[in-house]
Amino acid sequence: MSKAFFKKIEVAAIAGIFFVAILIFLSISSCKFRTIDKFEETREMMGTYVTITVYSDEETAANAINAAFEEIEKIENIASIYDEKSEASFLNKNGYIEDPSPEFLELIKISVDYYNITDGCFDITVQPLLDLWSAGLWKESEEVQAQKIKETLELVGSDKIDIKDNRIEFKKEGMAITFGGIAKGYAVDKAVEKIKEYGINCCLVNAGGDLYAMGIKPDGEKWAVELESPDEDTEESTEEPGTEPVTVFLVSDKAVTTSGGYHRYYDLEKKVHHINDPRTGYTADKCKSVTIIADNCTDADVLATSVFVMGPDDGIKLVESLNNVEAFIIDSGGKIYKSSGISEYIR
Repeated sequence: MSKAFFKKIEVAAIAGIFFVAILIFLSISSCKFRTIDKFEETREMMGTYVTITVYSDEETAANAINAAFEEIEKIENIASIYDEKSEASFLNKNGYIEDPSPEFLELIKISVDYYNITDGCFDITVQPLLDLWSAGLWKESEEVQAQKIKETLELVGSDKIDIKDNRIEFKKEGMAITFGGIAKGYAVDKAVEKIKEYGINCCLVNAGGDLYAMGIKPDGEKWAVELESPDEDTEESTEEPGTEPVTVFLVSDKAVTTSGGYHRYYDLEKKVHHINDPRTGYTADKCKSVTIIADNCTDADVLATSVFVMGPDDGIKLVESLNNVEAFIIDSGGKIYKSSGISEYIR
């Protein structure tokens, strides 16, 4: 072959190498100038304030945060019993629902599963009891309270929810559900899933204390989650409520949820709070605060409520029987109980 032929091959090879080099340079430059910053937004949703924090470039962060809030709004529109157009309200009003959305059906199934796991301590059919107390049952005599609770307990029990053929139906007229102990956690998980779709690997979604912390922050630190003191009587805090935390948890790729009866009361004397024991009909009074750390916020949300109702002894037993779940409990007397692996997360 002629020298001219080999010369053409050499020139083509050099040109190819030069072209590849330009592509690599452009790719490196693109990565180099893609700044990663902290972006945060708070919106009022699900009866609380939801804050989403992400570490990303500005455009990706904005799109991811908006998509995450849309996902939370979607769950709220499905699960809120205060929205007349929601599926939860339809079920409460009519006693059945045909062709529920996949999310609504999943919420029901998870709730029923935990009803069985917790021996009835977690029960979404507790709403008739909550209605009873919010209507002023706390003003009545003990005898009247006992009688009305006895009658209302006939409507309580997730074993009275029939799920088959893509239809959900109550077995007794007058039953009603509330997703108060699961919806926020479930919404947080859905929001995190949406954020991951944008390639973000570091974020925090906090829905009024139900939160999921994903990844490690750019400074190499885990996410710090403070546990508010329910009062001044706990073993590890002698400060006034709201000043110094009881403890601080350091987490990554974990959900943290706290249930406490010290924020919402039905009565003026603050003896009847919003966490009800579905087995007895009365306020759950064995704990002041229960914090659960788990792999997802749905489980953490449900278990925080469940353990609060069960009490510290049975609650710790339940937590120890589950994989990748830890608990930090403050009982009604201020004594602190810790699951065997919780110290790993305490600063």
